Formats: sequence, C-alpha cells, structure tokens
Amino acid sequence: MGKFYPELKLAYAVRGNKLERGQKISEHIVIGTPGTVLDWCAKLKFIDPKRIKVFVLDEADVMIATQGHQDQSIRIQRMLPRNCQMLLFSATFEDSVWKFAQKVVPDPNIIKLKREEETLDTIKQYYVLCNNRDEKFQALCNLYGAITIAQAMIFCHTRKTASWLAAELSKEGHQVALLSGEMMVEQRAAVIERFREGKEKVLVTTNVCARGIDVEQVSVVINFDLPVDKDGNPDNETYLHRIGRTGRFGKRGLAVNMVDSKHSMNILNRIQEHFNKKIERLDTDDLDEIEKIAN
Repeated sequence: MGKFYPELKLAYAVRGNKLERGQKISEHIVIGTPGTVLDWCAKLKFIDPKRIKVFVLDEADVMIATQGHQDQSIRIQRMLPRNCQMLLFSATFEDSVWKFAQKVVPDPNIIKLKREEETLDTIKQYYVLCNNRDEKFQALCNLYGAITIAQAMIFCHTRKTASWLAAELSKEGHQVALLSGEMMVEQRAAVIERFREGKEKVLVTTNVCARGIDVEQVSVVINFDLPVDKDGNPDNETYLHRIGRTGRFGKRGLAVNMVDSKHSMNILNRIQEHFNKKIERLDTDDLDEIEKIAN
C-alpha cells in the first residue's frame, strides 16, 4: 500500500538491523518484532514511545501465547501514551487471547469475521495411512502422479525432515523451495516471492510458514507430519492455519494428512473432534480414487 504514497517512510525493527547509537527514528511507521521494538524504545532510545499514535499486534494469538513475546508486548504497551490506539489482529482468538486483549485494550470494538468452521467448508480433507517416512513419500509421489497440482505446500515437523523431503522431491524432478526457521528474514521473503511467482511449484516448510502466506495457486496442502504442540498434543490452531493456505479466496482446496503411527492417528482423531469435521481416508495406491477427489 505504501508504494502509492512515496512520502511514507518505514523503519524495520528486526534483529540484525543496526542503527547508529543516539539516532532517533524519523520514519512514520515502524514494523518489527517485539524484542527489537522494546530495545529500540527502552534501551537504545531510538523510538520515543510517547509519540506512538497507533500500536498494532498482528498474529496477536502468537504474540500473546509465546511467553517471551507476551512480556515484551506488555512492556511496550505500558510505555505508550493513554490516547494511543490499540489494534489486535488474529485469525483465531482463543480464550487466553481474549483475556489478554481485555487487559491491554479496555472497552474495545470487536470486529469478527465468519467462524473458522466455515473456512473449512471449501477444503476437502483426507488422511493417508502409512507405516514410515518412505511410505509417506511414496504416497506423495502417487498423489502427484494422479492429479494436477498447481502449487502445493508441504508441512514437516522438523528442519531435518523438511530438508530430506525437499531433496527427495528434487530427485523426482519437482521444482522445490525449502523454508525453515533458521533462515534470515530476507532469505525467507525471497523464497516466498519465488514461490508466489510460480518459479517453484512445491514449498516444503516447517511451522514457520503456517500463517500469512497468500498464494492463490496453492491447491493442495500436505501435512507430512501432523501439527503438535511442545507437549505432543494436537495443535488445532496451527492445523487450521496450515490447511487454510489452500481454499483461499473462496476457491476449493485439498488437504492431505499423512498418518504413520497409532500416535498420529490419535492426533488426527482429536483434530477431527475439535473441528467436528470428518476427515476421510484416502488410498493413495488406488489411482482412480485419487482422481475422484480431484474433481
């Protein structure tokens, strides 16, 4: 939006973006991560928090859930002038987020969009039973062999699995991009841009990418590993964000979950219960069956 308004200046408050000591921010908008913004306000004094007129927390549920971010967000908020406007954005608001929001934003105006269940109506969900990683890969190849996939996003639990999978898919002749948490912000942005332009047709990623990527051509999302939280319980929010990468803009989408153990079957069952949506079994050895789901 800013490119249509050349007078508007942006500053980028992320780790690694160094400013001279004693410098003051003159830009109109600062976009950044909570830790760096806090440093710039409190320790380094690059920003005078009393001059901030609007304070936005995007992906508010993450900002609030992650212990570190929550403390930092509250500390920044406490420095702001009383008349500063607060905006919290999130695709999913759990109870904890509401409680936090009420602390930070007294007497708010609440704008709700349609409920999460409705976003699931345009996405067909399936699961595939496998015994191990290699069978999951074979099932993936069978899917690709049977249906036309414009672009796909494949989610893995660890960087190691993601790297392995990206390499295996490349060997099969796919154009693959890999995205993971240890990449620099600029590297990530470049990978996403290439994917958006269609230079790569498959994006293999860890959780880093479950949110906020809008690529209209993504017709299939594959959970190579089901999303779990640090205690090994189903991460329903992440599941919703992941499969929501397809079926965007009211188009139909396809989500395929790879199940390789009793444990992951249990996770899948609990995800089904949470969203009250049946996830059908798909036999990837049966090409006719795969072709049917594509239509």
